[in-house]
Amino acid sequence: MSFVSTQTSISALPLAALPAVVLDTETTGLNVTQDRVIEFGAVRLSGSWIEEVETYSALVNPGIAIPPGSSEIHHIGDADVAAAPGFAEAMGDFVKWSGPAVVIGFSIGFDLAILKAEHERNAMPWQAPRSLCVRHLVQLLGPNLPDPSLETIAAWLGLKVRDRHRALGDAVLTAQIFLSLIPLLRKRGISTLAEAERGCRSLTARLEEEAKAGWQGVGGDDEPGRSRVAEFAQVDSFPYRHRVADIMAAPPLVVAADASLRETLSMMAGKKVSSLFIAPTAADAGSKDENYGIVTERDVLRALDARGAAALEQPVSAFGQFPLVTIGSDEFVYRALSRMSTKGFRHLGVADPSGELVGALSARDLLRQRAEDAVSLGDSIEAADSSAELGRIWSDLTTIARVLVHEDVDARDVAAIISRELRALTRRACELAERDMAGDGKGGPPVPYAMLVLGSGGRGESLLAMDQDNAIVFSEGAAGGSADQWFEELGQRVADILNDAGVVYCKGGVMASKANWRKDLEGWREAVRSWISRSRPEDILNCDIFFDAVPVHGDVALADSLRREALEIAGKSRTFLNLLALNASRFDLPVGWFGRLQTRDGRVDLKLGGIMPLFSAARVLALRHSLTARSTPERFKAFRALSLASEETIDNLLEAHRILLDLILDQQLRDIESGIPLSNKVVPGDLSAFERQQMKWALDQVPSVPGLLGTPDLG
Repeated sequence: MSFVSTQTSISALPLAALPAVVLDTETTGLNVTQDRVIEFGAVRLSGSWIEEVETYSALVNPGIAIPPGSSEIHHIGDADVAAAPGFAEAMGDFVKWSGPAVVIGFSIGFDLAILKAEHERNAMPWQAPRSLCVRHLVQLLGPNLPDPSLETIAAWLGLKVRDRHRALGDAVLTAQIFLSLIPLLRKRGISTLAEAERGCRSLTARLEEEAKAGWQGVGGDDEPGRSRVAEFAQVDSFPYRHRVADIMAAPPLVVAADASLRETLSMMAGKKVSSLFIAPTAADAGSKDENYGIVTERDVLRALDARGAAALEQPVSAFGQFPLVTIGSDEFVYRALSRMSTKGFRHLGVADPSGELVGALSARDLLRQRAEDAVSLGDSIEAADSSAELGRIWSDLTTIARVLVHEDVDARDVAAIISRELRALTRRACELAERDMAGDGKGGPPVPYAMLVLGSGGRGESLLAMDQDNAIVFSEGAAGGSADQWFEELGQRVADILNDAGVVYCKGGVMASKANWRKDLEGWREAVRSWISRSRPEDILNCDIFFDAVPVHGDVALADSLRREALEIAGKSRTFLNLLALNASRFDLPVGWFGRLQTRDGRVDLKLGGIMPLFSAARVLALRHSLTARSTPERFKAFRALSLASEETIDNLLEAHRILLDLILDQQLRDIESGIPLSNKVVPGDLSAFERQQMKWALDQVPSVPGLLGTPDLG
């Protein structure tokens, strides 16, 4: 038995979240073609720590005598391995333990070469694992070490050395070194598995030296295409392409709270449904969905079993379930599937954005769209207990995005899914940070607060190259005061959790850990008024980010009231709106003379001269005309409905937005597999002739922005 393949989707996983085992072997010698394995030692990594309860150690009978010189090093002799299993049995046992994990080791190419030769010797099929060499990673960091031994590297990192030259002891030390390297690598721009692999491939001199010695090449899957097809087969794209509103039953069927169970059963039969919603009682009249209930066929049967025929004359509210659990009508179907599956529900109410009950969703409605093998994100994120768990779940987005692109799903829908889960990830990071602060004796939030996701995450337009854009508003407390200090620590913990999970720190510092993005309600009011009155370039940028804010955790009403006030103030300032319009009209189109694309390092930036003018223009139009939509497409559509501009112009901008997002997303998926840091820049040489033509057409639409906003053509 050989190693088990990992999925290609783990290419985007942060190093701290890898499903990995650290392996070391002891051998009869250093000849990779002739010597034999005499001991396996391994430890499983669990997030950013070593799961020492999950270790593996086993001796192997090599079938040949162990040279005395080797025994002097590892202290394993012929008598020690006499009763041990042979290689074939030992390898099979190890692979069952290790599973589909990335294999990490120190000079792991040597261990893999020995293992490959053993497979050939025992007529066993060989499949190299996806692997990383710790010695290579150290070389990438370039410390000036006198020699590249485990002992020297451990001393450089301040680690203690124990049980050297036994497989398990060396595996534990290698694991400690690997975990110590992760933050150092992150500072060098190496955060994911694919980025680490790409960096190691750049060590050409070292790799050539190892190849000459007969070592096994280290890296990724030799047949990524095969794995990718297998992953496609596991994901049903329907739940990621459709919203709950597309499949819900509407209008909702509601029975009065004081209706008898007999009347309720008759209504179920007449409507041919298995459940009804129970209206709020008279005391709750006018309330929204949280005061509704539900009664199902099962509830009726339980009532009859418990109370007999007398139950039929009693009010249905005595047997229903309260409160009704709802899901938003604009949520994707995969969210409903996930909630039903993890909570054991068969029915959900459907509420519109204002909270009004507008429909019903049942397991029967979803039966046609079964997705038992689909990658489930939503409730998995909400159940995650650490940044490492969040990182592993977050990496599933890569698989989902690749599948949806493969099936020609609109990149705007993919972006909406990514943004939805970014908000869920931020919310869960807040919950974990609050829990940990309470556990550390810091107590709970001192005053009500809300965490907001800003920018593209708030608009629902994040792709895979996102970073953190978040802010905190709390009800009251002076800057630097005790409440502010508590929220500063919360913001920092949230930032650290998100960064470890793969959503990197914002380079511009737009994070709740920073004082500029963490204020009480009055402080935010003053900041917004200052931005709008001064309207400096940095103020315009701050407003741009802030106006797309969405609360994801805490006191939603607090955040919503602040945003309403900010929008009202901005909408009344003609000077400010004109400056926003001028700013949106200032862009450098990445197209030069004779329509030639302007590239830098072989790439064209489709954000600065393409996507950004579009979403900035849509935001200005929304502020000018008090449009409540947040996403760029919905803002353009709402403006089109006012008939204040050419429908053709708006339609062309909508299509340009779609095309540019598609091109960026496709490039990001290619870059993930290549270990290239993600950006919004596209390699024209990677595109087909048709895609280049589409890109050129989309960019040609952007110069219509100044005319749409009524500003001079500054492009």
